[in-house]
Amino acid sequence: MNKFIKIFMVIAFLGLTGATYAQKVTVTGVVTDSLNNPLEMANVVAINNETKGLDGFGITNEKGIYKMNVNENTKYNIKVSYLGYKTREIVLDTKTADITKNFILLDEAESLDGVEITYEMPVSVKGDTIEYNADSFATGTEKKLEDILKNLPGVEVNDDGEIEVEGQSVGKVMVEGKDFFDGDSKLASKNIPANALDKIQVLKNYNEVGQLKGVTDNQDSYAINIKLKEGKKNFWFGEITAGVGNDERYIAHPKLFYYNPNYSINLITNFNNIGEVAFSRRDYFRFTGGFGGGGSSGSGTSFNVGSSDMGFLTVQNNRAKEINSKFGAANFSYSPKKTWDLSGFAIYSGNNTDMQQNTFRQYKSNADGTQPSPDESTESLTNQRSDLALLKLSSSYKPNADNHFDYDIFGRISSQKEVQDLFSTLTGNIDEVQKQDPYSINQNANYYYTLNAKNIFAVEAQYLIQEEDPFYNAALAQSDQFRLDEVLGMDQNQDGFDVVQDKLVKTNKLDAKIDYWYITGDKSNVKFTLGSLLSTQKFNSEIFQILDNGNKFTLDNAVSSVDNDVKYNFSDVYLAFEYRVKAGIFTFTPGVSVHNYTTKNAQLGSTVTDDFVRLLPSFTTRMQLKKSEDINFNYRMTTSFSDVNQFASSFVMNNYNSLFQGNRDLESALSHNLSLRYNNFNMFNFSNIRASVSYNKRVDQVRNISDFLSYANPDFPATSNDEFIETSNRISSPFNSNFADETFSANGSFERTFGKIKGGLGATMNYSKFNQIVNNEQAVNESFTTSYRGSLGTRFLNAPNIEFGYNLSINNYEQPNGSSIKYFTHRPSVKLDASFLKSFIFNADYSYYNYKNEVESLNTYTFMDASLGYQKKDSQWEYILGVTNLFNTKSLNQDSDNALFVSTSEYFIQPRYVTLKVRYNL
Repeated sequence: MNKFIKIFMVIAFLGLTGATYAQKVTVTGVVTDSLNNPLEMANVVAINNETKGLDGFGITNEKGIYKMNVNENTKYNIKVSYLGYKTREIVLDTKTADITKNFILLDEAESLDGVEITYEMPVSVKGDTIEYNADSFATGTEKKLEDILKNLPGVEVNDDGEIEVEGQSVGKVMVEGKDFFDGDSKLASKNIPANALDKIQVLKNYNEVGQLKGVTDNQDSYAINIKLKEGKKNFWFGEITAGVGNDERYIAHPKLFYYNPNYSINLITNFNNIGEVAFSRRDYFRFTGGFGGGGSSGSGTSFNVGSSDMGFLTVQNNRAKEINSKFGAANFSYSPKKTWDLSGFAIYSGNNTDMQQNTFRQYKSNADGTQPSPDESTESLTNQRSDLALLKLSSSYKPNADNHFDYDIFGRISSQKEVQDLFSTLTGNIDEVQKQDPYSINQNANYYYTLNAKNIFAVEAQYLIQEEDPFYNAALAQSDQFRLDEVLGMDQNQDGFDVVQDKLVKTNKLDAKIDYWYITGDKSNVKFTLGSLLSTQKFNSEIFQILDNGNKFTLDNAVSSVDNDVKYNFSDVYLAFEYRVKAGIFTFTPGVSVHNYTTKNAQLGSTVTDDFVRLLPSFTTRMQLKKSEDINFNYRMTTSFSDVNQFASSFVMNNYNSLFQGNRDLESALSHNLSLRYNNFNMFNFSNIRASVSYNKRVDQVRNISDFLSYANPDFPATSNDEFIETSNRISSPFNSNFADETFSANGSFERTFGKIKGGLGATMNYSKFNQIVNNEQAVNESFTTSYRGSLGTRFLNAPNIEFGYNLSINNYEQPNGSSIKYFTHRPSVKLDASFLKSFIFNADYSYYNYKNEVESLNTYTFMDASLGYQKKDSQWEYILGVTNLFNTKSLNQDSDNALFVSTSEYFIQPRYVTLKVRYNL
């Protein structure tokens, strides 16, 4: 560990010991009503009489017990409150010993009229809504919503910026009850200013359709609603940030927001070349626009329209050698009248990225120990340009409590291009170009009707139109290692091989169903569903060669056509039944669905049809131990289908050394899916325990047959015992495997707050086993990856806050011959947030990486970003001096595994740079 790490650890340790020096005493007791019944979720707060600040607070458990830590030798005003009861107030002088104090609350709700509450309760619970007072959890250094959320018990923001509550992803973020970029929580966590927050409401068991809340299982559904401070309503607020740095670095980042009861407008922009990717390609493809789930997603049928692109290189951890980013987003909501809401958004992201990567591929050995291909090293320089756009318009009409109509239209359009200069130790120099201009339009219409207290109907329909047009061009020199030229029938009388793959895939998909609920009792209902999933896909591909003179040479080969038109129709008509009943702490939901499946693929002058009926059972059980403690078990049998890309019999180029040939005789695959999950969130001691295991077994899974090509050894038999030399060139084709594939995963975490100290432990394990056929031999591929993490940090109001973390990841890739390849990554980290001299804020984020195999360290590197901000009290101006990649780390490492090889890569990143930013807060 180098001297920089040691120095930083010493500073962090001294800051932590200094911050925790103040002596504490513990105040405990019981809160009951006048009949001595314990009151769960009552608030107990301690307000310092001298500073008027909140020094401690506690929340009672199911036995009415509370506990809080406060300073010794201090006078406090203790306030105890509970919804519908009169607030109790006492004065308490602490000494050096712990104190026990019980409280009895009177249940006369009307007596609240004469009570003046002078301090906001940190946490209040009203039914399924937990409301946090933002100021109670602020430490003074927060700038964005995510900074506050990380301090809330039970709430997390993961590394991707997505919000999670009690381990579940938040599906919707609202501000003042209005959608904030529906379908994504990252834009909210990264952009809403912390100084605008008043209350943060966590909505558990959330369902946008109030009529369905009592008949559907919503316990894993969470939403967040942000309540703004009074000064932020009916006025524009936000911030404008601009900055410059060395090496012509720049950033411009204006954000504007406006809210009133009838309409809202949100504007977010970000232009920079400092590597701050506001909206990546990964964000673009996972952004649902609120269209997740619904339709046939819960029926047991898995038919997803796959991506037809060639596979663009992905930015690692939002880092690359050079990144230029442009981002703009607008969101609006408008209520023409109380029963009608209109909303929508538009998002644009433009990125120009340079990437450099060195990769070593170790091809997996066969059972006899031989490798199908020699190991390969590659060096690549890549430029990637992308212009991505998302558009959505929504209408929700609720004329009365019995009728609810929604309509949404969501569109994606993009233009993407990747140019790569690659050198392979097997094939030589290759120039690659990929580009595509895909688009999709998804429409959604839902109608919910309540006939009476016992009968509820729902009609839901989604219609997708999608077009993808991936283009691929590879130019390489003549080489014995390149064997695809003969397979494709190329003209051999050229200086090199310049080959082009052109493809077009059009999709139309309709997913519609009718649900009917019959309420059989206070704790039970039955549900009948009639639905259908219909899809038509058209596929066309062509491979051709560009000759030295620039002419187009059409390829053809007797083995397989390289020009193919395919029409693929998929149909699923199903009837489903589900019964839901509550019995004590248990909720049982058994179900079954019967499906009539039909698939047709027409190509090469004939049609292949598959028509069959299948019964798919499902079963879920929830054991509600306490309000925030439950155990969930889920089982579902699923039938999976391939899309047109797997059926097309023509050759398709995957990359410069790989051809793919579809199989028109593919059948469906059957899978068994089991999961068991435990959640326990305790507001009394602010502990959060989560554990889950899942298992998936797939029968007749679609896997690939891969054949590596070889060429005659010119030295045979004079100087070599090998008649043929293997190459990395290969042809792959899908088939229904007779060997079952399996995956198993488990993860667990524990978090606990001890006064002003928050600690956490966690572990994740993933095991996968799948079968391929490589050179006519079965290849069993197994991977076992584990990660362990721990953290310990402070949550002080007027002292430096420090968080220590340690992560260890172990990737173990088993080979068919019984050997294994292991990689380890050790990552200690330290984060420091400190406010001092009333106007300064210092932030630092440090990580040390040791990437190694079983023998030696392959790379050690550090990352540290730091910033120093200055803002006078009540001033709207803020000045920030920041440094990124302080130790000027050049590259990072990663490894991955697939059916054919294990790869480890060195990935180059931006150098150190310093920026000076000026921020104006509106």
